[in-house]
Amino acid sequence: MVMIDAILDRLTRLHPKVIDLSLDRVLALLDKLGRPQDHLPPVVHVAGTNGKGSTVATLRAIAEAAGMRVHVYTSPHLVRFAERIRVAGEIIADDALEALLQEVEQVNDGLPITFFEVTTAAAFLAFARTPADLVILETGLGGRLDASNVVTRPALTVITPVAMDHESFLGDTLTAIATEKAGILKPGVPCVLAAQPPEAQAAITARAAALGAALLREGPDFLGHKNADGSLSYGSLRLPPPALAGEFQYRNAGLALAAAHKLAAERVLPPLTPDILARGLRSIQWPARLQRLNQGPLVEMLPQDWELWLDGGHNPHAAAAIAAHAAGWTDRPLLAVFGMLNNKNVDGYFAPLAKHFAALRAVAIPGEINTLSAEDAAEGARRHGCVDSQPAPSVEAALRALAGHPGPARVLICGSLYLAGVVLADNS
Repeated sequence: MVMIDAILDRLTRLHPKVIDLSLDRVLALLDKLGRPQDHLPPVVHVAGTNGKGSTVATLRAIAEAAGMRVHVYTSPHLVRFAERIRVAGEIIADDALEALLQEVEQVNDGLPITFFEVTTAAAFLAFARTPADLVILETGLGGRLDASNVVTRPALTVITPVAMDHESFLGDTLTAIATEKAGILKPGVPCVLAAQPPEAQAAITARAAALGAALLREGPDFLGHKNADGSLSYGSLRLPPPALAGEFQYRNAGLALAAAHKLAAERVLPPLTPDILARGLRSIQWPARLQRLNQGPLVEMLPQDWELWLDGGHNPHAAAAIAAHAAGWTDRPLLAVFGMLNNKNVDGYFAPLAKHFAALRAVAIPGEINTLSAEDAAEGARRHGCVDSQPAPSVEAALRALAGHPGPARVLICGSLYLAGVVLADNS
C-alpha cells in the first residue's frame, strides 16, 4: 500500500492542473499500451450530475445476480484508491494495482498527463487482461472530454439527471453542461436517459438525433416507482425496494433496470427473471449515499438510542433529494455535521436542506487544501434557517457537541464525498 501511495503521488505531479479536460493525452498513452479500450467486453458508459454511482452499483448488482462477471470503474474513491477499479466483481488487489500503475507510469515516460487520465488507462489495462462479461464505466467529470470517453462503440450509454455542478469546467448553463454529458453518446448506440430539466432534455435530444442514438426516456418509456408498501414498481413488475436508502434511489433503480433490460434484449445479459432482479436490488452496495453507520468509534460517541447517517452528495440537486427524504424523518430531531469544498455551491446546497436541521456543526475537511472553512460553512447554514449552526474543530468534536442535544436524535454527516471518505476511514 505504501508503494501504491508513492506511485499515485508521483502521478499527481505529471500535470500542473488537477483537471484539464482533453482526450489527446490519454489516447496517446493508450496507443502506446496497445489500445486496451478496444479489447473490452461490452461496455456501458454512464454520465450525469447525480445518481451515477448508485445507478452503476444497481446495474452491477443486477448483472452479477444474473451470473455475470462485471468490471466497474468509478470515482472518486472514499478510503482507498483501489475502490475505483473493480475487476470481475472484486476490488483490484494491491499487488495487481501496483504493477499496473508502474507499467503505465513507465510507458508514459514522464509526459504531462493528469492523474485521472493515467489511472483510467491503468483501469482499461486491468479490464482488457481479465475475462469478464460486462464493463461499466462511470465518467469522472462531464463526458465529451472525460478520459473514460475513449470506447468508440459501447453497448449502451446512460445519462442520469443533469444539474448545475462543476460550472468552471463544464459551463454555467444547463444547456452547456448537458451538451458535455451528451458527449458520451455514440452513433447508433442506444441511451437510457433520466428525466431532465427542459434545457438539458433539449440538448441531449438534439445530440441523440444527430447521431441516430435511440433514447429510452424515463417517464414515457420506463419508470421506477415507490409503492405505498415500499416495494418498487417497474412496468408490470413489483420488486423489493433497492437496498440503498432514499426515495430518489427508486428512480436510480429504474434507470438501472431499463439499462439491464435493454442489455438483455441485445443478449449482452441473459434473460432477467423477477427473481434475478429481486436478488440484485437486495444486494446493492454503494457507501456514503444515505448510509446508516451501525457500528464503529464514531457511532459509539453518540447515545445508544441515536442514529448516525452519512451522505456524500455535494450539490443543490443532491441536497434537494436528501431534503425530500428528511421530510419523512419526523420521529426524531435531525442534526448535522457538515463539511464542503470551497468550489461548491454552499447556498444552493442549504437552500432546500438547512430548514430540516435542528442543529448543525460545521467542520473543515481534514487534509483538503480546498475545503470550505468551518466558519463559512456554519454561516451558510444560518443564512438558510438553521439558527443553531456553529463551527467545530473536528468531526469528533462536532459529534460530542451534538450529543448534548435533546434526543434521541438522528445525526447526518453530509456535504462532501471527501468528508465521507474521512468518516469511513475514522469509523472503521
